[in-house]
Amino acid sequence: MVFSTEDTVSDERRDRRERRRAQQQRREQQRPQRRKERRQAPTAAGFASAGPVEFPGIMGWMQRNSRWLFLGGIVVLVLSMGAGVIAMNSPTPEAATPTPTATATETAEPTSTAEATPTEETIQRTYSAPPPMTIDPAKTYEAVFTTSKGSFTVTLDAANAPSYTNNFVFLAENQFFDGLTFHRVLEGFVAQGGDPEGNGFGGPGYVLPKETNSLPFEEGIISMATSPAGVSGSQFFITLAPQPGLEGDFTAFGRVTSGMSVVKAFTLRDPLKPDQPAPDVIQSVTITEK
Repeated sequence: MVFSTEDTVSDERRDRRERRRAQQQRREQQRPQRRKERRQAPTAAGFASAGPVEFPGIMGWMQRNSRWLFLGGIVVLVLSMGAGVIAMNSPTPEAATPTPTATATETAEPTSTAEATPTEETIQRTYSAPPPMTIDPAKTYEAVFTTSKGSFTVTLDAANAPSYTNNFVFLAENQFFDGLTFHRVLEGFVAQGGDPEGNGFGGPGYVLPKETNSLPFEEGIISMATSPAGVSGSQFFITLAPQPGLEGDFTAFGRVTSGMSVVKAFTLRDPLKPDQPAPDVIQSVTITEK
């Protein structure tokens, strides 16, 4: 049999194609194995993962102690949330913002003293605004407190604090204080009353414009309590000892001129703490003009 040159070339080409096809198949079959070997090669050679990079110095310390720092942050957050409650227990004569109610009248008009004494159910406890000026600042006014512990007298200073005095006289003449209590009495500090809620969060429905004078805060000084919203319309306090630290933040509008021993005998209590004794009651406040 005779083969031509073209037949020989064709056979060689076919052989080369077959060899290339066989090599390609072998590579395809070996490729998964080679990938697996490459992945396992570092471990097999004794290498391990480097893990997270550790920073030097203080950054490294914070990185190593990140768990404790996180827990500490939670503790700080909880303590900061409770700071407001702790501050409320500090010995300051501040009262909460008086809360207006829907039963407020258009204006604060005093009732006639000739009318029959109102009962607890008929006493008006809320007003829409501070009372208009009705007192004479040139005159002297006294407030006689009758309480469950006895009586004492406060001489009001209309000349140096006409607005506070006028407000106090208005509320007293309308029996606002009758039946209320000295809800907060802190030893050596103040006796605070005039809150219709009895917990430090009540008022007559309005706040007063701040009034100022230079009267010193000696023992027996009477002043209006304050809150971030302003001066309370009804909550007042009486100092049980000299309190120069209150000067500037609070304004005196009178002083106890008789019966200070009664004021000092009031039951000590803090309405912000649990299990407190019953407070002493204000039975009446009578205003006399001199």
